[in-house]
Amino acid sequence: MIGGIAGDIIGSRFEFKKVPEEFSLFTKKSRFTDDSVLMIALADSLMNKKKGPRTLHDYYERYPNRGYGSSFIKWAKEKSMDSYNSFGNGSAMRVHPVGWISKSLDETLRKAAISAGPTHSHQEGIEGAKAIASCIFLARDGASKDQIKEYIQDKFYSLEVLSIENIKGVFSAIKRSQACSCAYSVPAAIMAFLESKDFESSIRIAISMGGDTDTVACMAGGIAEAFYGGVPEKIKEKVFKILDPRLNKIVRKFYKKYIETSEP
Repeated sequence: MIGGIAGDIIGSRFEFKKVPEEFSLFTKKSRFTDDSVLMIALADSLMNKKKGPRTLHDYYERYPNRGYGSSFIKWAKEKSMDSYNSFGNGSAMRVHPVGWISKSLDETLRKAAISAGPTHSHQEGIEGAKAIASCIFLARDGASKDQIKEYIQDKFYSLEVLSIENIKGVFSAIKRSQACSCAYSVPAAIMAFLESKDFESSIRIAISMGGDTDTVACMAGGIAEAFYGGVPEKIKEKVFKILDPRLNKIVRKFYKKYIETSEP
């Protein structure tokens, strides 16, 4: 989960902007966005058995102006309990905790679908959440990159036709709304992970593709953390400095309960 938050923070300043070939991971402009807020909201909901929609409403109220989509803002302000049938990547960017708490792949898929439901009841939104959660589960369960790729291709997306350069070209050509959809951004995030050699390179590759950089890096970072056995200490320290005390506390409690025997 910290890997996803790190990707969000690092990618936040490049969203739909030209990405330089070389860049520092963190600057004064680095900030956490709705990706991190709603991921932590889901972790809080799962950990403390809170109702999903109400928890999302509550976190939106506590952390407004973090880059939420217009449909989510309307839904949250109205405190709606009905999904707005989104196929955007919001379901996949927040699903990370499901991949960590689930005890089987079947449970992962079921809980991922439930987590998407309050807002992303469109099949593409559900499939995106399932794909990212299953990658995280498989990675932490010891699957190889080839096994993860084979599973994703069998169940969700065709990855054989994709390359990093191809994805860059697509993101530069399509509309913003398309780039923010699960159909485009989730396969891109998975490819960034598959092409990486370590945690940091997964983030850099994800951001280099352009488009919705914070969310693609968030998803890639979540998978990379599970696969590579954690997040580098220097990156982790930066994440906890940028998150506020309340979010820090929830993340630490989640790790202590589900991931580590002690706080990160």
